Amino acid sequence: MRQKQNKIYIIDVTNRDGVQTARLGLAKLQKTILNIYLNEMGVFQSEFGFPVTRHETNYLNANLDLAAKGYLAPIRLSGWIRATVEDVENAFSKVHKTKYLNLSISTSDQMIVNKFKGKLDHKGILKEMTAAVKRARKLGAEGIGVNAEDASRTRMDYLLEFAYAAKLAGADRLRYCDTLGYDDPFSIYERIKKLALATKMPIELHCHNDLGMVVGTSVAGAKAAIDAGVDAYINTTVNGMGERAGNADLVSVLLAIKYASSFSEKYRLSDGINLSKAWKIAKYASYAFGVPIPINQPGVGANAFAHESGIHADGALKDRRNYELYDYEVLGRGEPEIIETGRQIVAGEYSGIKGFRNVYGKLEVEFKDDKEATKILEMVRYANVHTQKPLTNDELIFIAKYPEQARQIITVTP
Repeated sequence: MRQKQNKIYIIDVTNRDGVQTARLGLAKLQKTILNIYLNEMGVFQSEFGFPVTRHETNYLNANLDLAAKGYLAPIRLSGWIRATVEDVENAFSKVHKTKYLNLSISTSDQMIVNKFKGKLDHKGILKEMTAAVKRARKLGAEGIGVNAEDASRTRMDYLLEFAYAAKLAGADRLRYCDTLGYDDPFSIYERIKKLALATKMPIELHCHNDLGMVVGTSVAGAKAAIDAGVDAYINTTVNGMGERAGNADLVSVLLAIKYASSFSEKYRLSDGINLSKAWKIAKYASYAFGVPIPINQPGVGANAFAHESGIHADGALKDRRNYELYDYEVLGRGEPEIIETGRQIVAGEYSGIKGFRNVYGKLEVEFKDDKEATKILEMVRYANVHTQKPLTNDELIFIAKYPEQARQIITVTP
């Protein structure tokens, strides 16, 4: 019998950790479009929000409804909660089709002593976490990840005890959180390999970029998990958005796994990853967050395939592989972009029916009558207020195709 090959799966956390970027954020419609793009890209799972946060409830339920209809599939939609029984019960009561959860609690001495301030000790952490995992499983969770916050500064003996307890309680994966970007590629490899060999649990890598090594630590940790004989899951965000210096950039991680010299056939991405969607998702996230893509961003930056030096330009023209490790077409780049320089009719919060129908006509969306068009127009007006940006073509098409879900997504009731 052929032995199962362990793989590297991507869990994108833009809609949970990326939106926690200070001074920035995303509207619920924008989070939905990102989920759609992540699904098109073949990403295994999107951590799409906070089930116990009231202003997320309508958006979460609408996206799970889209998943049930097969529109947001096969991507998994997972929620982030604290590892408490109360949060688990609230999640299932508010978000009715919840299947996948990540339960988080701090494990380092630094945080147990200086964050909980006596409320929880090391034994209390284990008790709280295991009770939450058991409750989630009893309420019907199909996939449970347990997050060890600040795992990189956690004593290994306690981290092993925590992982064993999570596994015994019914958790599917351990999320190793390099919360402060403290690890380097060498330290994380050793720690993850030790954890995976001892527990035989699949390992999630959740790394931050405080020391500028986030992609390196993420892929090194994944490599360690595979070497230890378990599946690896890397947490990413689109364009590396995230708290402080950010998280592991989705496109950079995919490129590293596909093209780095030491990643052989042994280290394979899960089936279905479609890198040709990289350009589209990076541009959309840049627009939605209002943060330009750095000129030197791997794969999607303006200079990623630009050559000025005479020697380099000559070499690239003779054979692109002289100075390009991978092809720009692989990322969905290369097509000319058309920019309107004449008359433009756009849909916004003050649009009228004639201009509105003109916009949708260019998108080849037809309405059966003025009544239907007026209904969608009203939704587009509210969506424009909701995002405070001109709506993209894909946002307009989504609203026309799924007006009821769109209405739920943009409805926030205090």
